[in-house]
Parts: sequence; structure tokens; C-alpha cells
Amino acid sequence: MSYLITQLTREWGFLLRQKYLVVLLLCSFVLSGFAIYSGLSEVNAQQQTIERLKAADQSDRAKVQQKQNDAGMLAYYSFHLTYSQPSTLAFAALGERDIFPWKHRINLLALEGQIYESDAQNAELAQAGKIDFVFVISALAPLVIILLFHDLFANERTSGRHDLLVTTAKSYFALWGARITVRFIAVIVCLMLPFYVGAIIAGANAVEVAYVSVLCIAYLAFWTALSVWWGKNASSAPRVASSLIGLWVLFAFIIPILGDLAINQSVHSPKGGDIMLTQREAVNDAWDLPKSATMQPFIKEYPALAPYIDMSSEFEWKWYYAFQHMGDLKAAELSKAYRDAAAKKYELAGFVSLISPPLLLQRSLTRAAKTDSIAAYDYEQQIRDYHKQLREFYYPWLFYKGEPTKRALENMPRFENTTQSSN
Repeated sequence: MSYLITQLTREWGFLLRQKYLVVLLLCSFVLSGFAIYSGLSEVNAQQQTIERLKAADQSDRAKVQQKQNDAGMLAYYSFHLTYSQPSTLAFAALGERDIFPWKHRINLLALEGQIYESDAQNAELAQAGKIDFVFVISALAPLVIILLFHDLFANERTSGRHDLLVTTAKSYFALWGARITVRFIAVIVCLMLPFYVGAIIAGANAVEVAYVSVLCIAYLAFWTALSVWWGKNASSAPRVASSLIGLWVLFAFIIPILGDLAINQSVHSPKGGDIMLTQREAVNDAWDLPKSATMQPFIKEYPALAPYIDMSSEFEWKWYYAFQHMGDLKAAELSKAYRDAAAKKYELAGFVSLISPPLLLQRSLTRAAKTDSIAAYDYEQQIRDYHKQLREFYYPWLFYKGEPTKRALENMPRFENTTQSSN
């Protein structure tokens, strides 16, 4: 044990005397720290926005309920906030939360148009993306690893010390193992320490932290092993570095880009705009159709309301909200095709990630943080489920109960989002 400690201590001292390595490690620490700070700030801003909107949502709805008594008017003017709460790991992997909407305000009108009227932020900023922890680890950390290990053997050969060191060394570990271990530990500490601080601030649990740690350390170990193996018999450090950087470009950029192009070419999907247009055309056309063209299909969906579909005037709210729902059903096939295509693309991207370690790590961490496209479509489904609850609350009042009482309004369904943990 004392021998092991002696070797490691010697290599630590040797590392600290090499200023370019110290600067490289400090830069990686600063970059990781900045990514964590940026992620925590973004998540905090989203949480504050949600809390602010929740308060405003309750206030606005209370004002509407004070002014309106008619069920149809209440359903028309009452908006309901839905949101996707960031998980406790979202700070480390922001994923698709800057592309897919994570908040909506909906009412009882046709839902598909409301869902695909994205409230995502500035499109140019979204394209630029954010430097989060998963980007630092998956895309930038390999460069740090390459710079740390590419010249491990080549420098000794260039200086003419290699054969002497091999001959006089007591063991492989004494010569290379301790040096590899020290550098590997140093880069893990510099990259992972900010994450652990961020995890404490965000309230991530031990299982989440351990899972991320295992993935990240395994990924860094892969690049370390690749760099050591690639440079083991090489005599030119620049040649080793250029070869490894070429592999990094292949894994981190070329394979994901070509894979994305191939997937988009092979999987065809309707656009959100097509879904909105189909739904709105169906709603607009309903004004000119006989009332039975709306009510007969509607009662197939809600047979319990069949005794109450007769109308005594040209316009009644029950007919109005019935054809709103029919507009959604008209667009349902396109909407399902859109979601199926997205799921197929995600599945195919999983196969691409098997030959792209950076992409595989990104997918794994965003899935753990619930910030990927799966989480976005889960939130979308929560909106649909909630809209169904609102319909089931309002329809009895619209069709046969009349004006809802204040006590009844207190029982109005409320949206609940439980994406707090990544488990």
C-alpha cells in the first residue's frame, strides 16, 4: 500500500509541475462549473415562471368566474395553466426543453390547435442551444482526455527516455499505471465536482447522482482507454492527437448528423401546422353544416348526452363545444401520425447512438433528467388528459344542468404535474 501511495504521490507532483496540464484541468473545471451554473439558472427561471403563472392563472380564472355565470361563457373565457415541471436532474441535461413547449394555457375550445401553437422561446436562440453539463461531458470532455493522454508514451520516445524507463521500472503500474490513474482522477474531479455541488442545490437524490456518475465516469474511461491504447506504440504525439480528434469528430458530429439526415429522410411525418389547419377547417366548416352533422357523431363519443342534443335556438353552447371537439377528432389521425413518427425517429436515433458514444450519453442523461422528446410528448398527453377532464366537467352544465354554482366551480379539475424526480 505504501508503494502505491508513493507512486501516486510522485505522479501528482509531476502533474502539478506541468503548467499546461494544470491550466487544461482548471479550464475543464471552469467550463463544467459554468455549465452547472447555467443549468441551475435556467431551471430556476423556469420554476419561477411556473409559480408566477400559477398565481396569475388562479387570479384570472377567479375574475372570469366573478363576471360570468353562463357555463358556455365560463368555458370560453376560463383558461387553465398546464406545465411541465423541470426534474431535479434537469439542470445537468436541459435536453429538449428549449425546443418543445413546457407550458400552455388552454380552454375548452378545440385542443389540437392550442397544443401546436408553440410558446417556445426565440427560435434562433433555441437553434444555438445551451452549454449544459451533458454537452460539456459528451462533446468537450473527450478533447480534454485526448490532450491529457495523447502524448503519454510518444513524449518519452521522442525524448529518448522510453527504453530506459521501461527497463528500470519495477512494474507497469509504477511507470504508466500511476500516471494514467492520477490524470484520470484529476479530470474526473474537475468535471464532476461542479455537478455534485449542483445536485445538492437542486435536491437530486443519491440514486440519481450515482446513476449520472456511473454513466459519466464510464464514458470518460472509454475515451481514456481509447487514447492510451491508440498512443501506446506511437512515436509522434501530434499524429496520435490528430487521429483521436478525427475519431472525436466522427463520433460527436458526423455520425449524429448523418444519422439525423437519414432518419428524417426515411420517416415522414405531418407538420404541426397541418394538424392545426385540419382542426380549424373542421371547426369553421361546422358553422355551415346541419346541426345533426355535428351532434350525431358527437353522441357516439358521449352517448350519455344523447337525450339532451335537441336545440331550441339557432345557436347553443352545447353545439358550439360539440363541434370544437369534433374538430379535434377530425385532426386526431394526423396528430397520432405525428406522434408515431416522432416515436419512430427516437427509436431509430437509439440505434444510431450505439455507434456514437457521445450521442448515447446524451440520450441516457436526458432520459434520466426527463428532458428528452419522450418527456415532451408525455407532457402533451397530460394536456390531452386534462382537457378531457375539463370537457367531462363542463358538458353536463352545457347540455342540461344550466348555470354552474360557485361551489361546483370549486370542484373544477386542476392540472397536476408530478415531474419532480427523475426516477
